[in-house]
Amino acid sequence: MKRFALALALFAAHPAHAFDISAMSEAERAAFGAEVRSYLLANPEVLVEVINELEQRNAAAQAQGDQALVAANADDLHDDGWSFVGGNPDGDITVVEFLDYRCGYCRKAHGAVAELLASDGNIRFVVKEFPILGEESLMASRFAIAARMVAGDEAYGKIGAGFYESFRGAVTDATLRGFATDLGLDADAIMARMDDPEITQIIENNHLLAQRLQIAGTPSFVIGDQLLRGYAPVDALKAIVAEERG
Repeated sequence: MKRFALALALFAAHPAHAFDISAMSEAERAAFGAEVRSYLLANPEVLVEVINELEQRNAAAQAQGDQALVAANADDLHDDGWSFVGGNPDGDITVVEFLDYRCGYCRKAHGAVAELLASDGNIRFVVKEFPILGEESLMASRFAIAARMVAGDEAYGKIGAGFYESFRGAVTDATLRGFATDLGLDADAIMARMDDPEITQIIENNHLLAQRLQIAGTPSFVIGDQLLRGYAPVDALKAIVAEERG
């Protein structure tokens, strides 16, 4: 049995070339397997170490792959010519958010992003309309983009905040008209623009971009060259920004 304990130790230290398990006899392999099992049962913390190491390696590989995706799509992420740019347009770090106004986690992220931008005056913030939760989500995005085309960035900002902070109920023609009126906007002009082919193209392009980035949910963020899929509190966002600056 000492032979197998030694083999196990060598395997742990040099797994790629310590010994050739295929050269063992059936009896030796069975004994070796029993020894491994016995060792792991006696030292279960080894499994935790192995799992942690595997998770770290997988996370590192994922981050490396994400950086390559972000680099390959940098122009479409940062300067596509139609996405809203807020915060400091000349900021040293760009934060891109893929959002859906009907997403509960996007509602939470709205507060975190607002706090991040208020606390850091050197962040360039880009919005990607990414409606994925059905027809009401699509209507809301069309309405927001149409409002921007009709009334500009300030109106778009009010609508984005309003969807999260004050808008309640189903998204319908009637509720959108009331929403626009409450914000002091020209509801008729906005509603007339919602089916513009350019809006269809913007949303379609954002979906294609998300697909290339392997983004399937909202909210999702690109911060510098890091990709964050899912909600994160403001402290986590600040930490990533600091890391990117570092």
